[in-house]
Amino acid sequence: MTKVMLITGASRGIGAATARLAAAQGYALCLNYCRHAEATETLAKQIIEAGGQAIAVQADVADEAQVLRLFASLDQHFGRLDVLVNNAGILEQQMRLEQMDVGRWQRVFAVNVFGSFLCAREAVLRMSTRHGGRGGAIVNLSSVAARLGAPGEYIDYAAAKGAIDSLTLGLAKEVAGEGIRVNAVRPGVIDTEIHASGGEPARVARVSQSVPMGRGGLAEEVAEAILWLASGQASYTSGALLDVSGGR
Repeated sequence: MTKVMLITGASRGIGAATARLAAAQGYALCLNYCRHAEATETLAKQIIEAGGQAIAVQADVADEAQVLRLFASLDQHFGRLDVLVNNAGILEQQMRLEQMDVGRWQRVFAVNVFGSFLCAREAVLRMSTRHGGRGGAIVNLSSVAARLGAPGEYIDYAAAKGAIDSLTLGLAKEVAGEGIRVNAVRPGVIDTEIHASGGEPARVARVSQSVPMGRGGLAEEVAEAILWLASGQASYTSGALLDVSGGR
């Protein structure tokens, strides 16, 4: 039976890299996106042309009704879920905390935290043996910002990822006896488009100087960690926070 993986925020960066690697490993894919329809549809088409299975489904994970619609589409098309990758996330312009307003915090937490919660809840309802499921795996995307704090840049984003760490640890314990493993990957400075949305497209080059390995990471390197945590090779791993950060 082909395993089914749902990836939120799959249009680009780590999400798209994870989709390509998962397709190569034989997963059928539900690719969620919020705004980048063309990129996600193109990715799904490429996977299908290579002999894989993929659908693209629009939903803002910060909106509960849209999350329910996303999972209804998943149910209708595949009828099962084996792996959830909670990848969708945003950050806003770099600034100090005293410059921020509460609206910014609400937006960042809505996508990064509430979106991950909503998708995890729906995944548990489908995977848990308590609810008649066959088990599965949830991989959350955190960040090393959760332990570094992102001072002067994204304290709100760092706080949101700290919440993801706590969600991962608590949920891992809650559903361990129900066939579900829950882990998180904490990327460091990764060369993706997200830095431009924070106002510094060249941030990777600047921050790389503080990375012990001396370079930024690639989205594909993070994807490898995600796919390992999702796989049977990680069968005794749950509640782990795996740093993929070049030693930072």
